[in-house]
Order: sequence, then structure tokens, then C-alpha cells
Amino acid sequence: MISKNKKVLVVFGTRPEAIKLAPVIKALEKTSNINVLTCVLRQQKKLLDDPLAVFNIKPDFDINLPFGNSGLLSRGAHIFKKTWSGIQVGFGILRFLGILKNKKPDLVVVQGDTSTVFIVAFIAFHFKIPVAHVEAGLRSGNKYSPFPEEINRKLTCSIADLHFASTESAKRNLLKENIDENKIWVTGNTVIDALRLVTESYENDVAKKRLFMFFKEKYGVTLNKPNQKFILVTAHRRESFGEGMKNIMEAIEELASRLPHITFVYPVHPNPNVREIVFLKLKNVENVILTEPLGYKLFSFLMANSYLILTDSGGIQEEVSFIGKPTLVMREITERPEGVSFGNTLLVGTDKNRIMGEVLRLLENKEIYETMSKKHSAFGDGHAAERIAEVISRL
Repeated sequence: MISKNKKVLVVFGTRPEAIKLAPVIKALEKTSNINVLTCVLRQQKKLLDDPLAVFNIKPDFDINLPFGNSGLLSRGAHIFKKTWSGIQVGFGILRFLGILKNKKPDLVVVQGDTSTVFIVAFIAFHFKIPVAHVEAGLRSGNKYSPFPEEINRKLTCSIADLHFASTESAKRNLLKENIDENKIWVTGNTVIDALRLVTESYENDVAKKRLFMFFKEKYGVTLNKPNQKFILVTAHRRESFGEGMKNIMEAIEELASRLPHITFVYPVHPNPNVREIVFLKLKNVENVILTEPLGYKLFSFLMANSYLILTDSGGIQEEVSFIGKPTLVMREITERPEGVSFGNTLLVGTDKNRIMGEVLRLLENKEIYETMSKKHSAFGDGHAAERIAEVISRL
């Protein structure tokens, strides 16, 4: 399918995609028969700068597509409008971004489930360019949760030629959808690779000192007092907007009131739908620290040094397997059941009382806490990118 000297175009549009594709880009760059091109479609404008710097990635093509707070359908239309007006006629966005001297890439690599991922795969299909999908096969079984990611995954799956599944469970999902088994490879998740690369680059003591110094200087809070515990919070899912986010904020507000000795650290997502309710409910709560989005290295060590994590993130559900951290997932369903099965994560939904009850249980019951603190490799061993590069190099 792919020529001996392969031109591989890796495309991403959000911070999580950049983090998870960075190890793939690095692995492909080490492969002698592959010429790697990287393209950024900035679905998230400023949030991409940090992972690009952390992993020393200098994109060959960088397109600024600020979406603001418009709806997803408007976003998709905006991408197409901006792309086609930019090149007038011809081969579309992939030609505009990734084709040098009028030659198509032999393969386009995308990761995950954003609207960027589906749109790029869709355009590549129209130009008959094969697509490799990293983190293929995640399924919740509910097309509206996560929204719109569940459908983006399925649509991308229907286009992709190579499917790199993180787990055996993801592979089974693909087989149920009649994907050819010969086109599926179970590799592990590349986010574990990214975490491994970041944690190997710093001594733990140095990282901790920088982490605690940052919070002391920036926010005036000391996170490393004797017997100090802090809880890390992230919440931004679209399906939780409205009542769900309100419940989450009220749970944190009440927990902070009942647990004045605990600090809650909440890096707030830039989406206005998130920021409005977060700052309305938590801005004046003394032991809740609201921060801007943190750099990947800093956030990684914040996870590692927290006492427990409250989140609705998909990626964090995977990352805690590597660091061994009890994590309460504020979603009704998850497409990453391995975390629940192995015990690091527990689904608590967006019910205020359930969230509060499970946080208090983890704080009070040492046995349960220790059970949820065990590391495991259900999401990979930190070498998924090498496997992906090896497959691409020999096809």
C-alpha cells in the first residue's frame, strides 16, 4: 500500500492530540525509510504551544483556525470555508498543508476523536490518501456521550486503513464493526509513552521543587506543608454543560467547606461554558485554587503529587494507570473500562451526593485508597509509538 520511501503526514488540532502524537512523531523520525511531515490545524489555538515546546516539535505546516464559542457544525463549516478559500482550486486541505512539490503524502496519521480528526480523515479519503488512526476502537456505546467524540471515532474508523488500538477491548470493538483483523494492531496508548518521556526527563525531587515553587509564587499557596493533601480537579465535557457542571461545582464547593484542611487545585479549561460556572461557584472559595491551563510537564507532576483526582477527562483515565492515583470519573459511562476493571478509576457521574460521598470515602478509608493507588499497564508499557512506527515502516 505504501511506497518504500514513505512520506507520512501527521495532523493534529488539540493539545491532547499533540501530546499523544508527539511520541509517534519522534518514533517515525527515527525510522530510516520515512519522511515525516507535521501539520497543525489549531482547533485549540494557544493550548498547542506548550506540548509543541515540551516535545520539541516544529510543525512543517501551521494553520490557525480559531473556533471561539461557536457550535460544532459551525466549526466544521468554518474549517472547510477557510481551507478552500485559501487554496482556491486543487486538492484541498491536505494538499495545502502537507504536499510538497505537488506530491501527496503516502499516509496521513490522526489520533483520537476530535472534529479535526474526522475532518482530516474525510478529506484524505476524497484524495484517496490512506489514513492511520491512533487510539482506534474506543467506544462508549452512547452516540451522545462523549459528545461529539463517540461519533467522530466511528466515522474516522469507517475511513481509516490502519487501526492502532490501545487495548484488546478496543480491538474487539473494531472487530464487532467488521474491521479486517489484519488492519488492526494492539499497541498500547501513546499517552503512556508521553508520560514516560516527560517523567524520565526530570528527577522527581527537582520536579517537585519546581511544582511547589510555581504554586507558591503564582497563587500564594503552599502545597507541600507537612501532611498536606490536595485534590486535583478537571471538568470540561460538553455533555456535562448545564446541570451536570452545576452539580460538579456544588460538590466541590461543599467539599471545600467541609474539608478546610484540603486544597482543591482546578486548572480551568478555556471554554467559556466551563469558565462561567466555575468562577461563579468557586472563585471566592478560600481553599479552591483556580488556575489557567497548565503546561504538560507541570500538570503531569501535579497529577503525580495529588492525593486523588476528580476528572471527566478521557486521557487522565489512562495516565493514572502509569502514576497509580485514585481517580473519580465524573461521567456516567466511559469508553476506557480497563481503568475501572483494574481499580484506579471509579465512575461517579455528575450527581453531587455521589461525588461527595466517594471523595470522603477515599479520604477516610485507607484500604480502599491503597487499592485504587496501584499502578497497572492496561493502557500500555510506554512503547506504543515504537510499535506504530514499526508497522508503518514495513507496510
